[in-house]
Amino acid sequence: MSGINQAANGGSVFRVDKFVVPANAREEILAKVRITHELLRRQQGVVQDFLLEQFSGPGEVNLVTIVEWEGQAAVDKVVPIIKTAHERMGFNPQETLARLGVKADIANYQRIPGV
Repeated sequence: MSGINQAANGGSVFRVDKFVVPANAREEILAKVRITHELLRRQQGVVQDFLLEQFSGPGEVNLVTIVEWEGQAAVDKVVPIIKTAHERMGFNPQETLARLGVKADIANYQRIPGV
């Protein structure tokens, strides 16, 4: 429980999105991810972000995005901004993932103290 309190009290929050992307969906998903991350990089409270693609190994996940936020307050402030931008663009992430057959595992993480 102390880790949860750490994030609530101002520790970094990491948004990690893991995707299993069919080959025929790769270009569309990457385009949407790039647009989203370009928006994120302009927001206050975003420390850094990564777009990673698997190039070897037996894993099922082939695309991972990571965003480091200053803390939960930044997440709470920026997420509605990104959601509104998506709506303006006519982009519905859940619909797009379903339409393309992309499996997603999306969650927020925090550092484990002392490691």
